[in-house]
Amino acid sequence: MAVPARKADGARALLDAWPEPSGEAGWARSARNAAVARLNAMGAPVRRDEYWRFTDPAGLTVVPAAPAALMEADEPPVFGDMDRLRIVFVDGVFDADASDPLELAGVEIQPLSEVLATDIHWAKDVFGVLEARGQDPVDRPLAALNTARASVGTAIRATGRAERPVNLIYLHGSETSDVHIRHVIRLDEGADLTILENGPAAARFNKVMEVEVSDGASFHHVRMQGRDHERRAATAIFTRLGRGSSFKSFTLTVNGRLTRNECVIEFTGDDAHATVAGACAGDNDFHHDDTVFITHDALRCESRQVFKKVLRDGATGVFQGKILVKQGAQKTDGYQISQGLLLDEDSQFLSKPELEIYADDVICSHGSTCGAVDETALFYLTSRGVPRREAEGLLVLAFLDEAIAEIEDARLADDTRGRLAAWLARRGRL
Repeated sequence: MAVPARKADGARALLDAWPEPSGEAGWARSARNAAVARLNAMGAPVRRDEYWRFTDPAGLTVVPAAPAALMEADEPPVFGDMDRLRIVFVDGVFDADASDPLELAGVEIQPLSEVLATDIHWAKDVFGVLEARGQDPVDRPLAALNTARASVGTAIRATGRAERPVNLIYLHGSETSDVHIRHVIRLDEGADLTILENGPAAARFNKVMEVEVSDGASFHHVRMQGRDHERRAATAIFTRLGRGSSFKSFTLTVNGRLTRNECVIEFTGDDAHATVAGACAGDNDFHHDDTVFITHDALRCESRQVFKKVLRDGATGVFQGKILVKQGAQKTDGYQISQGLLLDEDSQFLSKPELEIYADDVICSHGSTCGAVDETALFYLTSRGVPRREAEGLLVLAFLDEAIAEIEDARLADDTRGRLAAWLARRGRL
């Protein structure tokens, strides 16, 4: 089927807006060329596309990107109290001076640009490969664009248990920055790695992370998206899970005019586990979209999706989550819940949960609810002397905590709770 002219023209405009990387190895050029072909074949996203009908992609595709005002950092650094290895990017440029040495026991870390210029490298089996697998059955053109053009990022290989987390920090210094960043991650058999992410990154941010989790390995991911309200971001995580492996990802989002977080997970080994969770709070022109697609193609695998959104003053929250259980993926356990808490009548929560099952011995469920603050609980608190605004804030924190509880590391979970409470207080909710 021919691509509509509007979508085809949009794809060409996106490709023309960023220079084609040069000086790379043959395998990297092949991956780039394949991504260009994919993007041209599917076209740029438009509102008429099924998986974009709740979110207008124009803010993520218009050339040039709309500027975004900077916000001053008037709070303690995110994850600042943790012993971690910091890798800093400023408007999409790696800042070696602000970063720690790329040396960590149990982990190999290299700048992506160096890796893509190397003739023989493990990243050949990951870069563009997982993104390409994640394009079926749903087109993800912004991820294909990232494969075609992103040259900044990291290649991280965990060969054992990492002695401390790796913290990817994205700083925003220019009101007109338009950034692509790519991370390629591989966990060898039995390895254990935690990735932390924080920072607004740019006026517009397109980030893709590909994660290969080998047999028996465990990947932990905690991300904080906050502060710069005018930023726009499209992120995607593509992961493939081996036998007995584990993948856990949590994202906290406060502020941001337009955020689209996609997660595509594929179970290829038996007895694996994956959890994707998110909590967000926003008001006014805040638009936040979580889109998740999980494919079960192995025995006895378990997946969990837990998403909570608190919305006020015209904000919009979107959740699109699908569990696909292929024929033969018996004993699958798939759980999905998405809930919106609306603090007024001007906000909206749009949800599209899906199950597609071709195996007959599975446990799969999904639920989605949307409502206002529990008036009974609110009355209980105010009748005991808690001011109404503070009582509402406590109920908001309690509502979001089910998603935060999915963080395995208790220190990170507690830090997330404290950070969220501070952000909400600053926005006048507590």
